[in-house]
Amino acid sequence: MNTSKLRAKRVLVPAVATVAVLGIGGTVWATTAAADGTVDGSERDRVAAAAVEAVGSGEAVDVETSDDPGETYEVEVRLPDGAEVDVALDGDLGVVSQDRDDDTDDDRDDDRDDDRDDVDDRALSADERTAAGEAAVAAVGGGTVLDVEAGDDPAEAYEVEVRATDGTEWDVELDADLAVLDKRADR
Repeated sequence: MNTSKLRAKRVLVPAVATVAVLGIGGTVWATTAAADGTVDGSERDRVAAAAVEAVGSGEAVDVETSDDPGETYEVEVRLPDGAEVDVALDGDLGVVSQDRDDDTDDDRDDDRDDDRDDVDDRALSADERTAAGEAAVAAVGGGTVLDVEAGDDPAEAYEVEVRATDGTEWDVELDADLAVLDKRADR
């Protein structure tokens, strides 16, 4: 047996594997984390699955990188009952924190003199989400709904995020009759 060839393979194979992993890893990160913090592709799927597993069920509606210390990802999970949970994950997909957004929390709107919960804490039905999403997509000329939430003031019933067919992201505010109150392209 030729031991010098065997030794060369022991050094060469790990070196090539390391270069391949570093090269591919850099490419994957560059293609999965956009400049606005959104996470796409298989990385989004992996992070979303970890967040949904952490809360027990639901659908990840927003996955972003985090700039908060100790957090790598921020994920918004919509539960089957319509409530939402914000999940912060570290780089190993360990849960850093969970914050359920529902009508039972103690968040109050500082602009009000009474003790009502924020308007935007109410859970939307599937029909409301669909109708508001369709109205917002029509308002920007086509695209994909990214998120639908209850509006945060009485005149504004819905806030919808849409990615237009040209890739531009829009924030569309609708009233209760699904009329457009405001639409702004994210910059």
